[in-house]
Amino acid sequence: MFRYIAFSWISASEAQATSARRVEASLQQRDGWSRVFSSQGLRVYAAGCTSGGNEAHTFPSQRGVLLGRLFRRAEVYDGGDREFKISDAEDDCIVRTDGRALIEHFWGRWIAFLPSWTGESRVLRDPTGALPCYQLQHDGITITCSCLEDVLTLLGMPAPSVNWDAVMAALVFRQLGGRETALAGVTQVLAGELTPCAPSSSAPTLFWSAADIARKPMDLAPEVAAAMLRDTTTQCVSAWTSGHDTILLRLSGGLDSAILLGSMLKGPSTARIACLNYHSPGSDSDEREYARIAAAHAGCRLIERRRDDDFHLSEVLYPAREPVPSNHLGRLGSDRIDAQTAEAVGARVMFTGAAGDQLFQEIRSTWPAADYLQLRGVDRGFPQAVLDAARLGRVSFWRALHLAFRDRLAKHDPISGVGQYISLASREIVMDTLRQAPRFVHPELLAASDLPIGKLFQLRNLVCPVEYYNPYRRDPSPESVHPLISQPLLELCLRLPTYLLTRGGQGRALAREAFADRIPTEIARRRSKGGIDEHATAVLQRSLPLAREVLLDGQLIRRGLLDRERVESTLTGRPSTTGAYVAEVHCCFAAEAWLSQVLGSTAAASA
Repeated sequence: MFRYIAFSWISASEAQATSARRVEASLQQRDGWSRVFSSQGLRVYAAGCTSGGNEAHTFPSQRGVLLGRLFRRAEVYDGGDREFKISDAEDDCIVRTDGRALIEHFWGRWIAFLPSWTGESRVLRDPTGALPCYQLQHDGITITCSCLEDVLTLLGMPAPSVNWDAVMAALVFRQLGGRETALAGVTQVLAGELTPCAPSSSAPTLFWSAADIARKPMDLAPEVAAAMLRDTTTQCVSAWTSGHDTILLRLSGGLDSAILLGSMLKGPSTARIACLNYHSPGSDSDEREYARIAAAHAGCRLIERRRDDDFHLSEVLYPAREPVPSNHLGRLGSDRIDAQTAEAVGARVMFTGAAGDQLFQEIRSTWPAADYLQLRGVDRGFPQAVLDAARLGRVSFWRALHLAFRDRLAKHDPISGVGQYISLASREIVMDTLRQAPRFVHPELLAASDLPIGKLFQLRNLVCPVEYYNPYRRDPSPESVHPLISQPLLELCLRLPTYLLTRGGQGRALAREAFADRIPTEIARRRSKGGIDEHATAVLQRSLPLAREVLLDGQLIRRGLLDRERVESTLTGRPSTTGAYVAEVHCCFAAEAWLSQVLGSTAAASA
């Protein structure tokens, strides 16, 4: 598993230099860690570098280092395994622009450390935020890392104190998108930002703005937009596929994973592709029929695995001590099967179609008509846009017309609707958390209320990175790669208007058209979506005694963040009295497990 730790200090300070030497000595005693960059006042170490995966790319001038996987925008990837090297000219451009050239001329999954001419070290995180990036202070030096557990273990220190406001925000918003984390003194470097590696008067500099990109819509002919979407997706998928002999693909049977599979086969790669499908009893939990159709259409092997019927919440009681609580809901035992299957087929990576719904716009709303009205006004195409929106939102034409004008004229709240399904906490606590949104929501989102309403909510669903590490497993497992979350494709979909993405009144309509020749007709026309709701409910029912013990005796109730009576009523085991959504209970359980770990380490250190 790839990780990195960097530490910086003021070289003129003997006390800080002494602290830095202690940290470096500790790292050098740890197996698997290698120093990949050294400059005055900065050291960068990495573990788990692999060819074709995350690597360390030192600039030829020795003026910086990039960790991760980097692609050139102008390069066409032919599927071969080529060594990536930053040229002297590229090096000069990157350093001269303080790293901005990395965002303008490259893309990928990376973190770059860039010492400045004044000696101040900075870190730049790629616009997708694929690799985590956290900062904290220790003995006068600044530590920047991907995995906080590594730092705590390395230094033998307890977890920092809990930021209780942030814990509640994580329950309400489900993600912490701002710089604050749930641990005091640990901050997050935001995607697309150049951030100092030490406390200083200089603030982070935003180099890439998703909102600014969305403010520059491309109103293209549908056939032109479809061709651009197909070509951009193919190029991104080909780049990610290059350098791999075998790839395990999570094939759900839905549109996004089918598009990913079709794009992999249309690309130049000769990698073997094995597809993995999960199923469990339930009306929405078994998509094998569609997965079989997709695999047969592609001529690929399909491995079918039943979701773990015996999975118990006791398996997620001990997560890693990371800066934010994680959520096990998307796993529920599948990570163990992922690792076993990947080993059996000889794959180091597992591709998924994550974020396809958000990128390609799978929505059930009339918002695209309001977007059309804001961008184009009442022209000859507006009636058709309203009709499409009526089909999409499943309302009458006249209702869609009314909503289009209402939503066009209304002032949009970027966090509208957040917290409405929270039932285990009092409304007073939820409303107080919502008032603190500027601390915990991505600043780009809060500044994007001028966007058309449909585009604003697309941005809201894309602004937070997908989780990279699995906090519940430290043993080897396939690296997750999400090829659809690629900067060029993200930029394109942010610029394509929602009424174009949903043309004809169907979610992901443009994507269905763009990839019609690469996916089976049955999947292109499919309207239903799979899920794991019934499986998640079964896991909770099986684990109710433990859930009651953990939540009723837990910190969230002691701190007044959850209402004890509501929690107790929800966990009676009688479905008719369950007032909370199953997902909310799982989220609270995950937060309690995380709190137990971070508070336990603090208590042990104090003892």
